[in-house]
Amino acid sequence: MTADPFDLARPEVQDRLTACLEQAVPGFRGPVRLHRFTNGQSNPTFRLDTDGGSYVLRKQPAGKLLPKAHQIDREYRVLSALGPTPVPVPAALHYCTDTEILGTPFYLMGHVAGATFGDMRLPELTPDQRRTVCFRLIETLAALHEVDVAAVGLGDYGRPGGFYERQIAVWTRNYRAAETDRIEGMEALIDWLPANMPRDPERTTLVHGDFRLENCIAAEDGSEIRAVLDWELSTLGEPLADLGYHLMHHYMPADDFGGYVGIDIAALGLPGEAELLDHYARLTGRPAINDWTFHVAFALFRSVGILQGVYARALQGNASSPYALERGRKARLVADVGRRLIEARG
Repeated sequence: MTADPFDLARPEVQDRLTACLEQAVPGFRGPVRLHRFTNGQSNPTFRLDTDGGSYVLRKQPAGKLLPKAHQIDREYRVLSALGPTPVPVPAALHYCTDTEILGTPFYLMGHVAGATFGDMRLPELTPDQRRTVCFRLIETLAALHEVDVAAVGLGDYGRPGGFYERQIAVWTRNYRAAETDRIEGMEALIDWLPANMPRDPERTTLVHGDFRLENCIAAEDGSEIRAVLDWELSTLGEPLADLGYHLMHHYMPADDFGGYVGIDIAALGLPGEAELLDHYARLTGRPAINDWTFHVAFALFRSVGILQGVYARALQGNASSPYALERGRKARLVADVGRRLIEARG
């Protein structure tokens, strides 16, 4: 097998990267010590430690990419725009399009110290701390949805109106492009969603697209959210799509996904879905949420599309995480959750 000329483990690649960043980022000085994060599923991400401080580098993966996937330029743009707002994000430091350095575009951001929790049951925390971090997440999401997109230069970051129609079409195409086997639950969602569009008028805000605990850096005790990461799927759209995705774990089985189905969440100190929805509504001034089944079903549908893409890249040997095959195989399980939801609620 031919060695990857852009492998960041190669000294000559690190030298090119260091020279680039020393020129572009004030105060950046080599040598660089690299650590690759393995919990991401999309864009390879590395911590860069130097004698002067730590940074995080995020790059596009190599190989053939799905249309409009891995748009790290959009990630960098939204990080830059949100810097002055109440939404906590890492500092955006440099975006590089020169593919002679790492083979694909990349960007550098500040490193934010804190904890990353991968399990929504939060076994590391006390019941009170679990409750706190769940509400902090809702408050962070509400702050995001209250951002004046025109004021921060993101008025053209997406198209107003028609969000769900476009998203259903896009994720259906993405799913078909990555399809390996027929998944009956996904076929049911693809048929059901266009026929059951929400009755409420659509709102347009900045949406994260993948807002979950795993994509946030929190204080070790859960008392605050210090940074929201992974903005690849962000756009302008219906904020309830973000909320449905964030609360999707309330519908997921505990055994396969670390979800809340099958466990006593009250005994763990975890707030229920209705309580979190009420908290969000108070923060945003939004009236009662109708068509909630649709928003959750859409979140499950899109998750299947994401997981199927992860699985297809893993089969091609082009995934950014060693856990991609295992995680990607769960697309069928998520689709089954979605089918049961729409069958139960009509």
